[in-house]
Amino acid sequence: MNLVPGLLYSKEHEWVKVEGNDAYVGITNYAQLQLGDIVYVEIPEVDDNIKKGEVLCTVESVKTAADVFSPLSGIITKVNEELDDEPEKVNEQPYEAWLAVITMSDLTQLDELLDEKAYAKYCEEEE
Repeated sequence: MNLVPGLLYSKEHEWVKVEGNDAYVGITNYAQLQLGDIVYVEIPEVDDNIKKGEVLCTVESVKTAADVFSPLSGIITKVNEELDDEPEKVNEQPYEAWLAVITMSDLTQLDELLDEKAYAKYCEEEE
C-alpha cells in the first residue's frame, strides 16, 4: 500500500498534512484507486466554516461521484485551483494533489486520526 509517513489518515480515506494550525487535506491512494479515473473535482469555497464529518467537496470519476468528508473542523483558507483544469492529478499524485487547507479550530481532533500503520491495517480489514 502506498502511504506517506508523517501524514495522518481518516477512516473515510482522507489524508492530512499538518503545518502549524493548518491542515492540508486530500484523498488517499487507496481512495483514488477505488474511484478510478477522476474527471472532476468540485472545489470547496475559501472562507467556508466546516465541521468534522461534513462534506468538504465532491470528486467525480468515470465510475461514480463520491463525497470527500472533512476530517477536521475549521475554516477553509486555501483550495487547490489546479484541480479545476487537471483533476487527474489526484490519480497521478494523490499525496501531492491536496484539495483544501483548513485552519483548524480544534487541534484535539488530530488525535482521532490514524498514523500510516494504523491506516494500512484499517484498509486491510476493510477489503
